Amino acid sequence: MSNIKNKENMKEYRFWGWQNADIAPINRIYKGIGNPRDLYDALTKAWCPETCAPRMRSRWTKDNMTLGQCAVTAFLAQDIFGGKVYGILCPGGFYHCYNVVGDCKFDLTCEQFEGKPLDYANSVEQFRSVHLLMAEKYERYRTLKTRLREVTG
Repeated sequence: MSNIKNKENMKEYRFWGWQNADIAPINRIYKGIGNPRDLYDALTKAWCPETCAPRMRSRWTKDNMTLGQCAVTAFLAQDIFGGKVYGILCPGGFYHCYNVVGDCKFDLTCEQFEGKPLDYANSVEQFRSVHLLMAEKYERYRTLKTRLREVTG
């Protein structure tokens, strides 16, 4: 089966870059994760209020499960696929994080913006040494990793 046929039969996703998210993991830490779409599917079972940013936790719901999940998700995706994490400056001085691996760019948590367009062109590289230095964010990242291990067996 050709790649064109595979893309024609592909399930549609709501995250930015899903159509070209064909990169393979750099390791096999998690069973069944062969590309970012597989990771997204698994994360829909792993994201929870405990992995959401505290300032947004009261608004987190299963219907908006990507809310407050961007940094911990992007750094977890980086663990699996490599590449870099970039951020879009948002009102309030926070960065919305997403992944870039070679020519593949994807944002697993953009749904939290409920269709509002994001400007990926003026992004700034983000570093885990800064983000995960914050104890609460590091703990959320660890919790998400644990939950993903449980989901993927």
